[in-house]
Amino acid sequence: MAIIVQKFGGTSVADTAKIMAAARKAVRAQQDGHQVVMVVSAMGKNTDMLVELANEISGQPPAREMDMLLSTGEQVSVALMAMAIDALGHKAVSLTGAQIGVRTDSTHTNARIISISTDRMQSLLDAGNIVIAAGFQGIDEDFNITTLGRGGSDTTAVSLAAVLGASCEIYTDVDGVYTTDPRKLPEARKVSRVSYDEMLEIASVGAGVMHSRSIEFAKKYAVPIHVRSSMSDGIGTIIAESPESHDRVVSTAAVTMDEARITLSAVPDLPGTSHAVFSVLANENITVDMVV
Repeated sequence: MAIIVQKFGGTSVADTAKIMAAARKAVRAQQDGHQVVMVVSAMGKNTDMLVELANEISGQPPAREMDMLLSTGEQVSVALMAMAIDALGHKAVSLTGAQIGVRTDSTHTNARIISISTDRMQSLLDAGNIVIAAGFQGIDEDFNITTLGRGGSDTTAVSLAAVLGASCEIYTDVDGVYTTDPRKLPEARKVSRVSYDEMLEIASVGAGVMHSRSIEFAKKYAVPIHVRSSMSDGIGTIIAESPESHDRVVSTAAVTMDEARITLSAVPDLPGTSHAVFSVLANENITVDMVV
């Protein structure tokens, strides 16, 4: 029986009605003959709310305690999702990253996955359960809870699909990948298929529906990804090794609205000059995208 990993982002589980809609999609996939693992993000703006609470307490909250705090958002979501599936008359078990066996390094708030155990998930799947996995989190060798940073739930979903030999569906509030942002250009066209490399370029400027780290995982382990809408049953977009067509000169275009160009003149060609310039920018948390 084929395994499918379905990931639902925060906007797709923002309230109980959306949680029930996501639960029905998982049940439908199981009824179609799949074993189903769901990866669920925190509800709506829950993570932002938790960050605000922490900042009200401390200007510099300890990174370990931030991970303890932020991981609770996904734990709320997975429990509610399991309840929703139970209410539909099907079996489900919710698991935290630690309960699954997602082992990470100890870089709090931006950890990297080292290994994932499949034993518990596979046992629960074989018993007829839909497994609800908390995205965005894991546990280090000292049993500290860690979080995976921006796009962590996408990374969790793709990583689980890789170790389970599964396909991966990413459910969002859009119905696929477009040639550019349809909110800025209504004529934007949805593409039925896009390559990993193309998606990486889109994600690198924050314009894609997935984070770049999850795309890198997918490319490395050849995990096919299907981007779909959580609000409809459209065909969405496939992200895979080969693009929709090799004949396209331009497949997609991404625009960043928050960049500025700075020109420096009469810069001395001396050792340490570049370091001096970039240190000033780094101290102001300014990211340099390109140097010409």
